[in-house]
Amino acid sequence: MLLPFHGRGAQSGPVPQRFGLATREADGDWLDERETLDGALPKLRTTVTEEHAKSILSFNQSPDIPFDRSINAYRGCEHGCIYCFARPTHAYHDLSPGIDFETRLFAKPNAAALLREALAKPGYRPAPIAMGTNTDPYQPIEARYRITRSVLEVCLETRHPVTITTKSDRCLRDLDLLEALARLGLVAVGISVTSLDPRLSSLLEPRASSPEKRSAALGKLAQAGIPAHVSIAPVIPSITDEFMEAILARAARLGVKSASWIMLRLPHEVAPLFREWLDVHYPERAGKVMSIVQSVRNGRDNDPGFFTRMKPLGPWADIFRSRFRIACKRLGINEAKLALDCSQFRKPEIGGQMALF
Repeated sequence: MLLPFHGRGAQSGPVPQRFGLATREADGDWLDERETLDGALPKLRTTVTEEHAKSILSFNQSPDIPFDRSINAYRGCEHGCIYCFARPTHAYHDLSPGIDFETRLFAKPNAAALLREALAKPGYRPAPIAMGTNTDPYQPIEARYRITRSVLEVCLETRHPVTITTKSDRCLRDLDLLEALARLGLVAVGISVTSLDPRLSSLLEPRASSPEKRSAALGKLAQAGIPAHVSIAPVIPSITDEFMEAILARAARLGVKSASWIMLRLPHEVAPLFREWLDVHYPERAGKVMSIVQSVRNGRDNDPGFFTRMKPLGPWADIFRSRFRIACKRLGINEAKLALDCSQFRKPEIGGQMALF
């Protein structure tokens, strides 16, 4: 029996872990009498632990993603997107990829200082830094910590290109920095819109901005001259795929010229969490959803292979791909590619001294 957490993506507590976290399962007559015996379950609170990292730039050599370096100012994400492929990272700390991922967060307040040190190293060569690749840089705690803003300030100071992916309209709070970066050809902002149904969004992404707010933010970014990108991610068959053309049409009306889509991915603990979510909210179509997912992932819940993880296979994947391509062509989206400028980079000041080389 599930004990759902109101306003959270995960429908229950810990799930089996790869790294030793014990699991607990409610059982017995206590389930029927728990509120009488123990009172109502306490409301879940979000806690934030400050993490003083030793480095902030993460480099990768993955051949199927378009960036080689990224910054994640936070671990965990209060948005609570049930499908988030970053959930398993909490297991490395013996925390649950389920409810812990949404409620036990970590912030890196020294991120800007660490970035300045990294950019000042003699051998550093600039290339776009991706933000929002693991957890959202504009999740609610950014309003208090302003770590993402401090990183953007360093990027502007050093003329370093940066890309942002978010599910929040809070990015508009940094419109001044984004406009300044855009004038120099140094930034692109992607906003992920999964559906246009606010109720569905509240179930899938309970603490992310509403679809209406995200769409409005895309329009404001485009109006301000900031390269805006709409990401339809993830596409969940029989749940969100019906919104693909409508999302693209709305984005086009708002002046957005760039778009992409990503098929649902269910690595490690995300698969059982998502199956649980389906059983709670869409039990009548859970079997169909997972059947289509497995049909594009070589018969499994997830295909972790390079290239195939980002390029689903089979008839269903071909249908989604064709729908996206036809809609973009009709709307004039993706007609030109954006390239950020790396030539303006200048090393930052360290200790009040200008870099000599």
